[in-house]
Amino acid sequence: MTTQPTPLKRTLAYLDEIPVDMVKGIGAVTRKKLDSVGVGSVARLLLHAPRRYLDRSQLFDIGAAPVDEEVTIGGEVTEFSKVRIKGGRTMVAARVSDGTSTVRAVWFNPYVRATVGSEVLLSGKIELFRGSRQMKSPDMQVFGGKESLLTHSVVPIHPGVGGLSPSKIRECIANALSRSIPIEDVLNESQLDHLDLVDRSTAFQSIHFPQEMRDVGGARKRLIFDEFLRIQMAFKAREHDDYQSRRGVSNVETGELTTRFRSQVPFDLTEGQEEALQSIRADMIATTPMHRLLQGEVGSGKTIVVVLAMLASVEGGHQGAVMAPTEVLATQHYLGTAQILRDARMAPAEEDFGAAGTSSLFGGRDPVTRPVRIGLFTGSRVTANFVSGDVDRAQGLVWLGDGLIDIAFGTQALIQPDVNMGSLGLAVVDEQHRFGVEQRVQLRSARNDGAVPDFLLMTATPIPRTLAMVQYGDLKVSSIKDMPSGRVPVETVAVDEGPKAEAVIDAEIRRHVSDGRQVFVVCPLVNESDKIEARSASSEFERIRESLPHVRSELLHGQMPSQDKADVMGRVRSGEIDVLVATTVIEVGIDVPNATLIVVRNAERFGLSQLHQLRGRVGRGQYRGSCLLAANSSTDDAAARIQAMLDSNDGYALAMRDLEIRGQGKIFGDTQSGAADLRLGDIVRDADLLEAAAGVAATAVEEARGSLFVEAILDEADRFLGALPEAIDEEVNDDAVEL
Repeated sequence: MTTQPTPLKRTLAYLDEIPVDMVKGIGAVTRKKLDSVGVGSVARLLLHAPRRYLDRSQLFDIGAAPVDEEVTIGGEVTEFSKVRIKGGRTMVAARVSDGTSTVRAVWFNPYVRATVGSEVLLSGKIELFRGSRQMKSPDMQVFGGKESLLTHSVVPIHPGVGGLSPSKIRECIANALSRSIPIEDVLNESQLDHLDLVDRSTAFQSIHFPQEMRDVGGARKRLIFDEFLRIQMAFKAREHDDYQSRRGVSNVETGELTTRFRSQVPFDLTEGQEEALQSIRADMIATTPMHRLLQGEVGSGKTIVVVLAMLASVEGGHQGAVMAPTEVLATQHYLGTAQILRDARMAPAEEDFGAAGTSSLFGGRDPVTRPVRIGLFTGSRVTANFVSGDVDRAQGLVWLGDGLIDIAFGTQALIQPDVNMGSLGLAVVDEQHRFGVEQRVQLRSARNDGAVPDFLLMTATPIPRTLAMVQYGDLKVSSIKDMPSGRVPVETVAVDEGPKAEAVIDAEIRRHVSDGRQVFVVCPLVNESDKIEARSASSEFERIRESLPHVRSELLHGQMPSQDKADVMGRVRSGEIDVLVATTVIEVGIDVPNATLIVVRNAERFGLSQLHQLRGRVGRGQYRGSCLLAANSSTDDAAARIQAMLDSNDGYALAMRDLEIRGQGKIFGDTQSGAADLRLGDIVRDADLLEAAAGVAATAVEEARGSLFVEAILDEADRFLGALPEAIDEEVNDDAVEL
């Protein structure tokens, strides 16, 4: 590295300002290769940790190494050659000696290189070939020049970068470390002691060049903690800036309206519902706006909790809004809430539609001067529970702006420029992962007085706690884990996909329909595809019509006109349709108590959470539900997902199993932050460190938001993290499927 003024403090942020070609041994060509994978500074080079280590104390002598077992041996290359063999291939052969014995190594890879006299480490299985020891395609690490095998007790093997060899990367990191240590720490000695962490200088030295293998554990622990701390500090700072430091909407504590409502509901809330409601109400009473995620098992009763929260906002003189990703789901919410309010005698009876007065809910001294009014706003219709039939959109917007609609349900129609709510107090987004960030912000920005309404996100897809911390770290989380009494688990069976499966499917459909029940059949595609071998809803609908002509069947998918979808769902709810063949448009929000069987074709093409969501569409009434998975489990992951569905009906257990099967990288992909920014950390394995980092970040932001400690970590987060994950920013697609 060329001469630079020595700073008083070499922070990681400072080292990120030093271009990597300032390190000795890195020229223009090497820098270009490093830049191609985002290693453009000294700090990023130091963060390029080894993927594994070779411990010389565990090396076998060549002559004593066991046969047919994975071993590592070392020695000097005494022969090296390349020859052409049959089929135009190239065989590379080397003979390696440790001074007492030799082994022959062969590769069928023309790019393997070594020179006679080089020291190498070989890792693989030794076999006997014509009476002599041989290794086929072993992993080889080459040493030479100043770097000798004998100088290392533990040899780090760094991931390859842009075609650079591990030995070249070791050389570059060694040169960078020699000029970077000591590195200023962001944690003080008291924090290090409390958290049982080594300092940063020790961590970087030991992760790259440990004296003994036991040094690696402490180094990895510290660097993993730092990764989690950067993510958590960014989340907690955003939560503070966007919510904790903002003025919320005032809500009342008396609960007269909600008390009356609960007295009329003919069942008791579960313990999980009560706990979720208490946490939500506490946030609504606070002077700062609520920012909370409500997650609940399929059928756990999130809707009643949200209705109670909405009534609390209405009682405070404000309005509520619930935004859903599809018209089907928004309509389901509207109809379900209207029925709940009618059952509790807090909404007009059907014969009184259009006869109610027009005064606001709290227009007089009596806190309940009229029924609670709710409206539905979608792209194709506007309606309300106090009028008969649909109304003109302009009329609905007037009612909404004047506060004559207390609770509005809808799709993205709720966030159009012409929508103005009189006083939005609580904004709820259901299946929030189906919305982009800007759409969620638009909903909560419906006020113009500077106050921020309470914000509640809902999901029926359980999220493991550790995953929630790196995906929604700026949210408080309420989880409903128990189920209402009397709910019987859905029985799940699997059959191999194919013609034989169709005989089983048809027999099951006949059995359920003959009992007076209804059936869902779900397919991964709308129409047949030349690129994807999977069952389409259109072809399955035609097959069932031909195979079961006396069964009333219908087709539903997201590409249908909105009115057609609404008509089909209306006929399903009324019992006019026996079998509904659909795509994943029915994944959420469909509540048909008479549906007792769901068939999933090509179930291997669905994610585990999707399969569990689909299974939750049946068995919601007095009759037990059944789920039939027709799958081609040709991959290990697909087989594991199907087996998980057979083993458990617990959505939280399945969510954790899904994380284990897919891994955190597949959960987040390459475009999001959070777990995708973790070089060393694993949110399952390192859950304790994640919890500790979250605690440190929360305390620091709460006690001293603008402190040097917080700002230093945020500076690192800005440098080494991508954009923090929000909802997946994608177009809403009723027929989305994980392929």
